[in-house]
Parts: sequence; C-alpha cells; structure tokens
Amino acid sequence: MTRKFLLRFFYFRRSRRSARTSSLFRDTMRQLKKNRLAILGIILIGVFLFMAAFANFIAPYDPIAQDWKSVQKPPSRTHLLGTDELGRDLLSRIIYGARISVTIGVVSVSIGFLFGTMIGLVAGYFGGFWDSILMRLMDIMLAVPYILLAIAIVAILGPGLWNAMIAIGVVTIPQFARIVRASVLEIKSKDYVEAAKALGAGNVRIILRHIFINSLSPLIVQSTLTLASAILEAAGLGFLGLGAQPPAPEWGVMLSDGRRLLLVSPWIVTFPGIAIMLSVLGYNMLGDGLRDALDPRMRKS
Repeated sequence: MTRKFLLRFFYFRRSRRSARTSSLFRDTMRQLKKNRLAILGIILIGVFLFMAAFANFIAPYDPIAQDWKSVQKPPSRTHLLGTDELGRDLLSRIIYGARISVTIGVVSVSIGFLFGTMIGLVAGYFGGFWDSILMRLMDIMLAVPYILLAIAIVAILGPGLWNAMIAIGVVTIPQFARIVRASVLEIKSKDYVEAAKALGAGNVRIILRHIFINSLSPLIVQSTLTLASAILEAAGLGFLGLGAQPPAPEWGVMLSDGRRLLLVSPWIVTFPGIAIMLSVLGYNMLGDGLRDALDPRMRKS
C-alpha cells in the first residue's frame, strides 16, 4: 500500500512538472509568433543552418578550388556572387563559411555556458570566500576588452580555428557567470528551496533540481545573443590572421584576403560582410524575441 502511494505521488509530481514545462514551451512559442522581428531572425538563422548542413549539395563549386581563368570576375550567371583574387567562387565559399560560423558559435557558447554556469552556481549558492574569489576573477576578465583578451589567449595558444573558438569561449565565461550568480541569489531565498533544505536535500540536488532549472530562461537568452558576438569575434580574429587560416572559407579570412582589392573588386568583401551582418542580425533578433517571451515583465501586450 505504501509503495503504491509513493508511486502515485512521484507520478503525479512528474506529470505536474511535465505539464508546466509543456505549458511554458507553448507560451514561449505563442509569444514568439507575435514578434515579427523574432520570426525574421528565426528565418535568417534557418537559412544559414540549412547552408551549413547541406553545403556539400548546394554549393556550385569547390570552395578552395582555384580557377586562374576566372580571377576577380564580377557577379554573373556562371558565378552568381563573382570570384576572388584566386578565381574561387564566392557563393561557394560563403556557403561553406556558414558551416564554420555555426561551429564557432556552438563550440564557443558551449564553453562559456558550461564553465560560466558552474562558476555562477558555486559563487551564488555558497557565497562568502568562493563568491569573492570567483567574482573578482570575473571582474578582472571583464575589465579587459573582449577582443583584446581573445587576441591574448590566441597569441598564447597559437593561431588556428580551434584555438580561436577556445579563446572566444573563455571570453564569454564572465557573462554567463554573472547572470547565473544573479539568478541564484534571487532563487536560493525562495520558499521551495528552503523547503528542500528542511527535507534534507543535499546541496548538489538543490542546485541542479531547484536552482539551475529555474535559471535557464536568462541563460537561453544570453546564449542566443552570445552566438552573435562569437561570430563577430571569430570574424575579427580571422581578419587579423589569428583565427581560421587560409584557404579555409571563413568569412573573416575572406574579408582579410579581399581588403586590398576593395576599390577594384568590391564584391569580394561586400558579400562576406553581408553574410556576417545577416547572421549576427538573425541571432540578435531571436535573442530579443526570446527575452520578451521568457520574461513576463517585458512581454508586449
């Protein structure tokens, strides 16, 4: 009898939690559908994700194949976006560049999310000595401009795509840490957290089951906005020769290679620049839409 009661109790709790999660998801999607800029952001992101996933099938040419008979050709039927100084098709390079940009964004944000969340949870929940040490370290990192800190890290690790992703990920850690810490300080004083402590729940269980789950909304928004920043910073490192190395079809590298020919063949830098702008714009618009949808205080009537 007792076993049957416990099974029903835990099933009821799980059903309620599942219903709340489903309701939150439906409510968020309903709010996003009302936001036209967020829908436009989703469309832009979807286009670049499609390009990244199916680059092998939709790119008309090999992105690194050189054609000396088609050097610096303007947009035409043969090459829709023209060619660069080595005769490489710009459309193909931009399509494959979307794959690199998506990889940079996912890896960099994952690094920042993982370590920043861990630091924020520890600092906010335990406080005292750990809070002072960890947050002062985050303050030091925030005191240095992002791009300069990324350049310093890449200079230590060496130029390369993966090192650039690690550098960008490390740079984003303080942003996630401070957001999580602020959420933890607010949540840990709630009644349900005090009740869990009174029932004998351990610190790890309280942090993961009660605090972290309720801190996800600002983390989701920050992750989306950080994706845009990661793409920009990766393009900046590539432009400086510290990120992806030639002949990789990375947008920042394409800008760096074509900057000498800006007045002669402007399409070489124009189209990669537009690709960077649209991808960053898409993530920013989606991030703003998620912020409005997940935060009841910012929802539009």
